[in-house]
Amino acid sequence: MATGIVGGGGSLSEVHSNAKRILLRARDGIERLERFESAAPMDSSDLVSSVKRDITEVQSLCSNMDGLWRSISVKSQRDLWRRKTEQVGEEAEYLNQSLEKYMWRNQKKMLEAKERADLLGRRSGEGAHILQIFDDEAQAMNSVKNSKRLLEDSYSSGVAILSKYAEQRDRLKGAQRKALDVLNTVGLSNSVLRLIERRNRVDTWIKYAGMMATIVVLYLFIKWTR
Repeated sequence: MATGIVGGGGSLSEVHSNAKRILLRARDGIERLERFESAAPMDSSDLVSSVKRDITEVQSLCSNMDGLWRSISVKSQRDLWRRKTEQVGEEAEYLNQSLEKYMWRNQKKMLEAKERADLLGRRSGEGAHILQIFDDEAQAMNSVKNSKRLLEDSYSSGVAILSKYAEQRDRLKGAQRKALDVLNTVGLSNSVLRLIERRNRVDTWIKYAGMMATIVVLYLFIKWTR
């Protein structure tokens, strides 16, 4: 009986060690999936399949362990291996639930990403049409701005031309005033010359009259003294 217990315990120990090793590998796979999940949706089907196979294998080993621990005759040993088998089974079930939750979340994310891509694809055509409308409006606004700039340039040119004409008109008026001043000055000079000539003639007459008067006075004085 002791040999049977030892043999049974040894067989359980090997199966249990193998199950624990596979559980560690499955737990590591779950952790890798959860790390990748926080980054972005990904195609993790290979890793998911590997973890799923490990969990299934552990559950199969638990079934083997369940049959083995029941064959142990010593109650204390039987209870010990029952608890170990239950722990392995519970951990395998926990990992299986974690894997299913991950698969559901990842599938949901990939579906949402696909819906967003489809929505963006549908909107891309509408967006292109809207962008075309904006481009047309922008071109129309540019045409209006160019026309406005041309009108402003034409207006500025017209104002500059009119300003030049006004300056030329002012210059012509100034020249006209100067010409009139010159003409007026010439007219005044002629009047002065005529006045001077008249004064010269009067002075000549006065000179001759004075000379005649002097001669007459001398003649009368000489005649009176004799």
